[in-house]
Amino acid sequence: MHKIATTLLLIAVMQVCDADTIIEVPASPEKGFNFPYLIKLPENLPSGDRLRLIVETNNTGKVSDDFSIHYAAVKDAITGNAVGPWLSKRLSLPILMPVLPRSESQWENYTHALDRDTMLEDASTIKRIDLQLLAMIEDAKKRLHKRSVNVGDNIILTGFSASGTFANRFSVLHPEKIAIVVAGGLNGTLMLPLSAIGEHKLNYPLGINDFEDIADKPFNRTAWLRIHQFLFMGEQDTNDAVAYDDAYSESERVIIHSTTGKNMQPERWLNSQKHYIDSEADVLFRTFQGIGHGTNGKIHQEFLEFVQKNL
Repeated sequence: MHKIATTLLLIAVMQVCDADTIIEVPASPEKGFNFPYLIKLPENLPSGDRLRLIVETNNTGKVSDDFSIHYAAVKDAITGNAVGPWLSKRLSLPILMPVLPRSESQWENYTHALDRDTMLEDASTIKRIDLQLLAMIEDAKKRLHKRSVNVGDNIILTGFSASGTFANRFSVLHPEKIAIVVAGGLNGTLMLPLSAIGEHKLNYPLGINDFEDIADKPFNRTAWLRIHQFLFMGEQDTNDAVAYDDAYSESERVIIHSTTGKNMQPERWLNSQKHYIDSEADVLFRTFQGIGHGTNGKIHQEFLEFVQKNL
């Protein structure tokens, strides 16, 4: 379905952009990932044992069966001012971005948000893209080590909108791999560390009721509680993914409305926060006044200070 140009499969390409080095790594199924990824190395990398790899998954913002569209979007984004790339610039830390597809013909697989349909996919190249991302990270660490760039075991995971939702869900799936999460534009909806609320069972991605069936391992609550999380929304954000069938099924929508609220803000967003706080998660929630579905300099400065504090 998703055809990758032959040239991408043959060699890793290196280029220099604004004094940063961009490394393009081709898909490597034998290493566990079916899609390429990019690494950006800032010109002046810091030294020491506090060096970490930033990871932000791609969010093309639209469906397409033309893989080159997603690839081009990643090449543009990794040098841009989204959450992860901006942090990479300010902290002079390396960043990895995968090139994951988001299909038009199989639109129900909202890969860029790591939805349930995607996690249940068993017969295509997107099978367990969460594990594919882990394989990319391990491959990137080896490549960086060869360049005398040694990053810690646990990553800084970032994202906004669909990639923010991906970050939130991925952090519940694989908390032992993550040191810090910065995620925003979250539709007032989080994956909760709960199996049920009242009579409503919370299956993935609403909660952890069927976690072992989805992840093939138990939920690591201890590791999840150790993650430093900065989760934010704009107070004027009206982008509610819960209303759309590519993001949530009707049954999921009913459960969300019945448990955390039909209105994204402030009801659902505040209720989702309460469940994290009650669980004693290490999380800072922020709702930024006068901001819609986006960020600004104030937001960037706040999460920069948060990351610096917790490096």
